[in-house]
Amino acid sequence: MSKRDENPRKVLAVASSGGHWVQLLRLRPSWDGISVAYLTTEIGYKEQVLPEPGSFPSTDTVPRFYCVVSANRWTKFRLLKQLFQILVVLLRERPDVIISTGATPGFFAIKFGKLLGARTVWIDSIANAEELSLSGKKIQSSADLWLTQWPHLEATLPGLKYKGSVI
Repeated sequence: MSKRDENPRKVLAVASSGGHWVQLLRLRPSWDGISVAYLTTEIGYKEQVLPEPGSFPSTDTVPRFYCVVSANRWTKFRLLKQLFQILVVLLRERPDVIISTGATPGFFAIKFGKLLGARTVWIDSIANAEELSLSGKKIQSSADLWLTQWPHLEATLPGLKYKGSVI
């Protein structure tokens, strides 16, 4: 049986800072009881996902947290650094599923995680009401599930699906 046929045991949840991160956190109930690691661009978000000091959650459900450099298409050197950092996390975590609400960290994690055999889910930001984000458009070939949060965008590209919003 291949890794893709098994029930997911490890999730890597990826988002850049701001609204992408807020939307990702709204999905947390979806992976209750599953081993999860978070990857983002803001170290201050660590407190939002790790257990409170003094609590005793089971060790297999304590989330792991990774912070990578923030980058975009205008900061080419930082993009390369971010890509390298994400590759290190992917090799360390070996997730069964990668889920992202964007932007560049999610794009890289899904692109390279797919090559490692992970199932992948892209949820384009709710802020993109008129069209998909650039990353959202480019991720199509690597996302097993490719979602928009706007019903009217579902018909604009083959394979794009609307299943609701994480507002």
